Amino acid sequence: MTSVEGVSVRVPTDHAAVLDSGLWQRGDEAAFGVLFERHIQAVWNYCYRLTASQSLAEDLAAETFYIAWRKRSEVTLVRDSALPWLYTVAANLVRTERRRLGRFSRAVRRVQLEVVPDHADLVIDQLADTQRLREVLQAIAKLPRAEHRAVQLCLLGDVSTADAAEVLGVTESTVRANLTRARARLRATLEETS
Repeated sequence: MTSVEGVSVRVPTDHAAVLDSGLWQRGDEAAFGVLFERHIQAVWNYCYRLTASQSLAEDLAAETFYIAWRKRSEVTLVRDSALPWLYTVAANLVRTERRRLGRFSRAVRRVQLEVVPDHADLVIDQLADTQRLREVLQAIAKLPRAEHRAVQLCLLGDVSTADAAEVLGVTESTVRANLTRARARLRATLEETS
């Protein structure tokens, strides 16, 4: 028994044996806490791969779980795993953030303000790995939509092709074909930039 805000809650001691869908259906704070602990690192990694920014990845991962908490009674999980749904929410948040940043950048250019860059971002930008990650993300962004979504879920999000097929509403062989084409395009694009 665990006490959450003065309420006793029965939580299985072996959380690894409980599927995400079981925890999700319970919908209580303790079960959601287990889901959070189980997947926060994967969601943060996914957000970082999509943004190449540690601080933005933190914010987006936190917002992803906030949305998951709010919508926990409205969502049915795919194949007992919360990750595909969490990755989809995170990807949507990244797109929204990019649009917001684009609007902000255009507004700054219009008024010609001097923007002082954040020191932490300057340090991160100097790392060669971060630059290469940005090149890869730019190449991924130029992929056709079906290939782009397959890459986001399977390669960046480490979702199985079966789960990705379920989320995307296509067959598993379609996801595999999109990944093969995407890998070939990315290889060619990245060899050009090297």
